[in-house]
Amino acid sequence: MATSHGAAEVDPLWTRIQREARVAVREEPLLGALIHAGLLHHATFEAALAYRFSLKLASREMSEQILREIADAAYASSAELAAAARADIEAVFDRDPATHRMMQPILFFKGYQALQAYRIGHWLWQEGRHDMAYFVQMRCSEAFGVDIHPAARIGTGVMIDHAHSIVIGETAVVGNDVSMLHSVTLGGTGKEDGDRHPKIGNGVLIGAGAKVLGNIRVGAHSRIAAGSVVLSDVPPGKTVAGVPARIVGDAGCSDPSGSMNQLLGHEGLF
Repeated sequence: MATSHGAAEVDPLWTRIQREARVAVREEPLLGALIHAGLLHHATFEAALAYRFSLKLASREMSEQILREIADAAYASSAELAAAARADIEAVFDRDPATHRMMQPILFFKGYQALQAYRIGHWLWQEGRHDMAYFVQMRCSEAFGVDIHPAARIGTGVMIDHAHSIVIGETAVVGNDVSMLHSVTLGGTGKEDGDRHPKIGNGVLIGAGAKVLGNIRVGAHSRIAAGSVVLSDVPPGKTVAGVPARIVGDAGCSDPSGSMNQLLGHEGLF
């Protein structure tokens, strides 16, 4: 095992994940090779993320080794990437009742894995390596069913639950501490160029199948009901529902993305 005591002492999150991994190997020996390769073999959290990125996105067109080198370079040059990955994994653990161990998102949850892949693609975009960023976007879409343009800006502490058919456009902005469920689209309304995608505020909860279209603003700590089509601005702290969406009440709490409360009053589920 490559983990050192020094690394463990300064990184409590990674220490916890490796402790969970050792327990998991004892409980399910048939997963021992996978867990060792994915977690226990690596000295740092960042190295494990880089390995997972390269393993999942490798193809006949791009080797695992090349992708690993790209990911290692990204984490080495940008401390923000690892900080965001930590905030994201905390968000998944806190908000998803199906998450019982910190190790689960890294190994098993494609929403978390796809978000970290996007973050490396975004780093490539910012470095001016647009074609490689597009390759990462393409492979992320093929591997995870999550299509996020590498120029989109996504904050930290974000949870994408289940993550089937997520689409986020080029000029979209997603704030910190946002939660979204499967089949969410943050898209445009046609073939216009320029700034054409939604701006999602901090702490927003976006229900399954919701479509937010156009250069509109969704205020902080608001909720978008499942299946809604949002075509105009949403004030902070409100709940919108319907096609097209309209305000149906307040968000119900100060932290909708954290509480994950998807009830519309007494009317039923999102």
